[in-house]
Amino acid sequence: MTALLEARSVCAWYGDAQVLHGVDLRIDAGELILLCGRNGSGRSTFAKALVGLVRRAGSVVFAGEELIGLPTFEIARRGIGYVAEQREVFPTLSVEDNLRLGIKPGAGRQAARRIDEALERFPMLAPRRATAAGALSGGEQQMLVLVRALMGEPRLLIVDEPTEGLAPQAVAAVADCLKALCDEGGAVLLIEQRLTMAQALAHRAAVMGHGRIVFDGAVQALDARTVDEWIGLGAGR
Repeated sequence: MTALLEARSVCAWYGDAQVLHGVDLRIDAGELILLCGRNGSGRSTFAKALVGLVRRAGSVVFAGEELIGLPTFEIARRGIGYVAEQREVFPTLSVEDNLRLGIKPGAGRQAARRIDEALERFPMLAPRRATAAGALSGGEQQMLVLVRALMGEPRLLIVDEPTEGLAPQAVAAVADCLKALCDEGGAVLLIEQRLTMAQALAHRAAVMGHGRIVFDGAVQALDARTVDEWIGLGAGR
């Protein structure tokens, strides 16, 4: 099977400080990969390296094309969506306008239909449709940035701690949406510490430690010793 994304020997830096030390990871179409590890292990930096938000080296091939050297907006155009851990909404714009910004150019009359469908799938946002995004709760903003990324119909969605601050109903909606994306032939790289939720969704787990992948295999093979050594207490919540 041809990989949708294949990262080889990826290194990354913040200034002179090297954070990633040769990360290798393959993601196939239809896969949801759980990426986990302790805080500071390099998980979020790896996500940023894939989409060009930090200085990086190595190789990232997506759908047969090398991404190293491309700016972030070009990477997004090729079909990679990225949801950062920080809730990056446009605070003065309404929920609807935030969603509209996520739609690919040329959608025309389909844009309104796609927004309606998104709000139907995530009904907790529907009553806030005309509300300025800056007035939303933290959980609502988290939901909004995820839905906005999905509006672009990504082939690969990279999402960092999407359930942080969400109510159980919203967590379930996120899980259903990520599963649907994979069922439709897309792929997800999920950075998540709630292993109970993530393991139920993931096809494979990759664990980072000290800027490297220290485990890559079936979720069922992620044993207690690996969790204790590389992920830490509280990971099962």
